[in-house]
Amino acid sequence: MKNSQAILNEEAFSQGLCLLSERDEHLAGVVKTYGRPPLWVRDPGFPTLVYIILEQQVSLASAKAAFDRLQAAVKPLTPRGFLKLNDGELLRIGFSRQKTLYTRLLAESLARRHFDLRYLHELPDDAAHKMLVAFKGIGRWTADIYLLSALRRPDIWPIGDLALATAVQEVKRLRKRPSPERLEALSTSWRPWRAVAARLFWHAYLCKRGLKSATVSL
Repeated sequence: MKNSQAILNEEAFSQGLCLLSERDEHLAGVVKTYGRPPLWVRDPGFPTLVYIILEQQVSLASAKAAFDRLQAAVKPLTPRGFLKLNDGELLRIGFSRQKTLYTRLLAESLARRHFDLRYLHELPDDAAHKMLVAFKGIGRWTADIYLLSALRRPDIWPIGDLALATAVQEVKRLRKRPSPERLEALSTSWRPWRAVAARLFWHAYLCKRGLKSATVSL
């Protein structure tokens, strides 16, 4: 797994789960208690990146409802199609002013061919991440989730994810929820499978709260 552009497919996912379970008794306990987590894959491209922007600082349910309304309003959901919606229409769909601005800037860049999301597929993790966060409104968390779920990079670790931090606290039995810096330090032993570890922690988080892990899109 030294190739930074490796893809986390089902075979690699199984390999990562086995290695992490051997290496970490707490992660082995997640599998024993809740079973194998879903791979949670998203299609790469503009719609998924818009969906992740909608997920910023809101519940997954709220983001999904807004995204469903957007897909109903724009068929197919392309950058040019998105740009036909005015601010009022986007507000009714569920976009805040900030998210309207961020998504419109992204759509304009893609529509004018100033940038192509397909470029990211060939880039190492750090370079792809840097290219994404260059866009206004796309921060580390958004870039991490896109790389983890859409590009399926095996070693992405989204330290800004609140559910992940809470799950790490619970699974590892920590006294308090770890800070992003503490999460980064804790993740060292899970390299180069940190995206697999993240899925294990999310799986535990959802199952503990009675949510159906397999039906939740992360």
